[in-house]
Amino acid sequence: MDNKYLEDLISKTVVDILKKKEESDGIKVGVSARHVHLSRKDLDALFGEGYELTKKKMLMGDQFAAEECVTLVSPNLKTIEGVRILGPVRSQSQVEISRTDTFKLKVSPPVRPSGELKGAAPMALVGPKGSIFLNECCIIANRHIHLTPEDAEKYGVKDNDLVDVEIENSKPTRFYDVQVRVRADFNTEMHIDTDDANACAIKTGDRVRIITK
Repeated sequence: MDNKYLEDLISKTVVDILKKKEESDGIKVGVSARHVHLSRKDLDALFGEGYELTKKKMLMGDQFAAEECVTLVSPNLKTIEGVRILGPVRSQSQVEISRTDTFKLKVSPPVRPSGELKGAAPMALVGPKGSIFLNECCIIANRHIHLTPEDAEKYGVKDNDLVDVEIENSKPTRFYDVQVRVRADFNTEMHIDTDDANACAIKTGDRVRIITK
């Protein structure tokens, strides 16, 4: 047998095995620390009119972690400094924190899907050029899974479905009613906050298994 043909065959077999293993290992996890999304108006107020965020790390689609950070100030005047901004700008500003952060800030934000801010907790934000107060902006993000349309079809789910998720490691855990979010520019990834990650001994890059209802 020709050596080149044999090498190509072995290489293809290894790639196929690794791909199947990755698929069987489930959905990759991304652990999300506290962060802020800003509207154009609020970015101007905090950093100056016409200011453009500096990209630090690309995330999914056109989303990115920016170099810029702000300080959170609660109505009780408790603060957390150095909170990263995620770009690009949105139609409304949003602050996402963990339950642990609420103890330091002395606030009680609801657990919500991103963008659902009615009844969210108030928060002031301080930047290098100014400060703003937002009456409804702060939430604890719900557990959710971003899926490409192809992967949604593979798992037999659609946008806004709820699924259970199993974590099989040194601290086995099952999360219930995890929201599915499907969009063509998404990477397939489950997002949880730092509290959930620490509770079940999971880190960015680990994998979990979807259990459909």
